[in-house]
Amino acid sequence: MAEEGSGSDAATASSCGDFNLRHLHLELRVEFDRRRLTGRAVLQLGCLRPGQRLLRLDTHPSLGVEAVRARYGSGTPAHTLEHRTLPFTTYGSVLELTLPGPCDPAEPLEVTIEYTTGDGPGVVWLNPEQTAGKVKPYLFTQGQAVLNRSFFPCFDTPAVKSTYSASIEVPEGFTAVMSATDWEHDEKENVFLFTMRHPIPAYLIALAVGDIVSAEVGPRSRVWTEPCLLDAAKEEFNGVIEEFLTVGEKLFGQYVWGRYDLLFMPPSFPFGGMENPCITFVTPCLLAGDRSLADVIIHEISHSWFGNLVTNANWGDFWLNEGFTMYAQRRISTEVYGTEYTCLEAATGRALLRKHMDNTGEDHPLNKLKVRIEHGIDPDETYNETPYEKGYCFVSYLAHLVGDQNKFDAFLRAYVDKFKFKSIVAEDTLNFYLDYFPELKKQNVEKRPGFEFDCWLNTPGWPPYLPDLSSGDTLMKPAESLASLWFAAELNIDAIKAVDLCSWKTYQIVYFLDKLLEKSPLPPGNTEKLAEMYPNISKSKNAELRFRWVQIIVRNNYEDAFDELRDFLQSQGKQKYTVPLYRAMWTETEGTRKLAQEIFATTGNQLHQNVQNFVKKIFVPNKDS
Repeated sequence: MAEEGSGSDAATASSCGDFNLRHLHLELRVEFDRRRLTGRAVLQLGCLRPGQRLLRLDTHPSLGVEAVRARYGSGTPAHTLEHRTLPFTTYGSVLELTLPGPCDPAEPLEVTIEYTTGDGPGVVWLNPEQTAGKVKPYLFTQGQAVLNRSFFPCFDTPAVKSTYSASIEVPEGFTAVMSATDWEHDEKENVFLFTMRHPIPAYLIALAVGDIVSAEVGPRSRVWTEPCLLDAAKEEFNGVIEEFLTVGEKLFGQYVWGRYDLLFMPPSFPFGGMENPCITFVTPCLLAGDRSLADVIIHEISHSWFGNLVTNANWGDFWLNEGFTMYAQRRISTEVYGTEYTCLEAATGRALLRKHMDNTGEDHPLNKLKVRIEHGIDPDETYNETPYEKGYCFVSYLAHLVGDQNKFDAFLRAYVDKFKFKSIVAEDTLNFYLDYFPELKKQNVEKRPGFEFDCWLNTPGWPPYLPDLSSGDTLMKPAESLASLWFAAELNIDAIKAVDLCSWKTYQIVYFLDKLLEKSPLPPGNTEKLAEMYPNISKSKNAELRFRWVQIIVRNNYEDAFDELRDFLQSQGKQKYTVPLYRAMWTETEGTRKLAQEIFATTGNQLHQNVQNFVKKIFVPNKDS
């Protein structure tokens, strides 16, 4: 098992191998007028190697350290420490502290760091126009993968886990929420108090402050939103979350985090979701009005066991978080929605993996599960579909070797119980698997030609094993047949009308639209007829459907619907939607290129800064914006 500071994580410069972080406490004041957080971080540490005089923490140039104090034991006087900030990489720096004396494993060490942080990569300040309400500013933090070093000085590696507590002072009229098991509110001082009773890595410590209200939607769940979105969020998820949690507990064991809440972020939130314990931060794009995207949160719920409870010890083993989560998501989906629908969704994921590997080449080094992330490489730059979908295929292969779903489900429960609250590497997982199934170990399944575990981990390329998704054919074949009808120069309207799209679930319609996109442009006039025939798609509130519909508009240069494209980009700022759309507009025609510039000129300031930069780079290739 990976020890804290095992040295295998090139993304941290901290001395986590010399010290054990027992608890972190944050005391911070939110100042919207100056766009900064001020206060202190208090680290409760234990010395792992006697005689250490230097303590190194991950930090960022946007974080300014004002003073540092430390003391050994309880009741002893605190000493002011010498400190200096050293360069590390483009995404962070090193805070080096000189301790008052050699550390002793028998004595606890408390280090207090007074600091201020502003516009860092992990601390995001939104202007009112970037929110849903357009009245008050908003603040949120995003830690994954290595961004929380701009939020507080820390051991910014998933190998280190600790409990934490926080005291957050906010201006009047604002509410603070955090990824914590226990919350209190001192209304007189408008200070919010948080405690996380379970050890978590730094990247899962999350804060949001804004005009936020909440409503209960289940026995252990509530939705948090800006006031103007509360009714929609309550209607969309009332009674929904508990079913997913209950099935997850049946399959993988106790849900240990207490509550499972959803925080619907402002429209400029660039991500689909972030699985912060106790409160997942999600895009408001999930509020489709008909619960058609409610199942998207199954993935985030599955992280409650795989990722948050059992965590990859370094970002090179990211598949341990995401591959197991994809498998867990599809197990829950199978129980709730059935095999056919789950296979259809998995086929969509497989298509994304195919597209990714076609773009990069199968032998690209990022197309293996165990990725070597060299010093100076931001783990976020290695992000792609491989740890998700190839990881899913590997976990499915492990289940295939067992040959009994109930036995493999039991293994997953034992796996979670064995490694809960720990950080591990791939070898820990696979060794436990072989020990759990000694009959497979005797057969040397890890060395089967073409399916060697080492090959899965260390050889780039297409998965050697693909789970059987043919059960989804009952949903995929009708979608493929319908798509083929729309490519005829002379449309067979009677055959098209015979297919009742209203009875289809979201992923079946998504699959249909993806097939149309693959072979677009359609014959002349067919795009207009498509819009007339399916207003439930072209006028949908479902962001997944709208995203594909507006791509069809671009690919077919359907100028009559350009306003729909403009409206979609103005309504949300999710990176997954926004960047590909601008890229498509920029490469299609001179008209769509001009449209892209016009839309960005009027709506660009609503986007997250990173998304703005991505779009600018599309407009000006190979130049810094």
